[in-house]
Amino acid sequence: MSKMREEILQQPVALDKTLRLELRRIEKLKKILQANPPQLILLAARGTSDNAATFGRYLLEITTGIPVSLAAPSIFTLYGAKFSFKQTLVVAISQSGESTDTNLVLQRAREAGARTVGITNEPQSTLAQLAEHCFLVRAGREQSVAATKTYTGQLMMLYLLAYALGAKIQIEQLRRVPEWAERALKLEPEIRERAGRYCFMRHGVVVGRGLNYANVYEFALKLMETCYVVAERFSSADFLHGPIAMVETAFPVFLFAPPGVTWPSTKEIREKLLQLRADTLMITDQSNPEALAADRRQVIEVPAKLAARAPLPADLFTPIPYIIPAQLFAASLAEEKGLNPDQPRTLSKVTRTL
Repeated sequence: MSKMREEILQQPVALDKTLRLELRRIEKLKKILQANPPQLILLAARGTSDNAATFGRYLLEITTGIPVSLAAPSIFTLYGAKFSFKQTLVVAISQSGESTDTNLVLQRAREAGARTVGITNEPQSTLAQLAEHCFLVRAGREQSVAATKTYTGQLMMLYLLAYALGAKIQIEQLRRVPEWAERALKLEPEIRERAGRYCFMRHGVVVGRGLNYANVYEFALKLMETCYVVAERFSSADFLHGPIAMVETAFPVFLFAPPGVTWPSTKEIREKLLQLRADTLMITDQSNPEALAADRRQVIEVPAKLAARAPLPADLFTPIPYIIPAQLFAASLAEEKGLNPDQPRTLSKVTRTL
């Protein structure tokens, strides 16, 4: 068994541990932020962590109403631009805590008066020392180059950060996430079997929207780095504005299809893909009966009802259970192709850029 697969299977435990052990510190941060709430949030990250930051942008803006921006580190590292960080919360996210440019963004922001938060898997890392408030993803050392359990751990920490910023997310709701992750892992035998028919895939598209848009990027990244598939990634809204023209008969398209406000546009795309006879595979769950009514050969069903109750968005808690089947698919496809997902060519675990 590859290290990547082993680490995918460790996620329920890692998620539970992250939630339990970081909750006390999050409560302390919540009191600080209540006394002096930020007017702007800046998220800084690279690679898989940048995909987690994309999720964070959607989550924080939807649930807190605070504007969120994703940092472009080269503005700091190459152009040396100066910023005013008055009433700004800057959050750096890094699995290793050693991403040079991410750390420099955090350092410059703190020097300019920003409140700073670091999210990392490594307690002794540079990031952990730089951040005013550091929170740990309790995933244990990740050995595969392909990040899996650290990605979902970062998503869990972002839920907690949203809670600290006043989002109407209850801790009891977050305590169910490890259980939902465990249920998603039950799909492993089915996904192993499904991956076989894609063993000659060289190109594909991943499509989704909203809170699962980050998963679109993360799934595509996993296909690129572990399976050497050229995987394009699009919002379902953008996909209809041109890229759908590349789709032809048997062209692989992967869709994230949660319940809620993003489903109508996803449904529209699926109907167009059926007309084009594309090879379509949707990830959904038991709370989206319309998606489950599709040809079962085109559906991966997470065995849980994940829809959140109003006023929370219905798809709020789908991203972690939905990315797990995608991770399993990438690991399985790499094995089908005879590739080692733990050591992709030309890649290393820690990447330092400026």
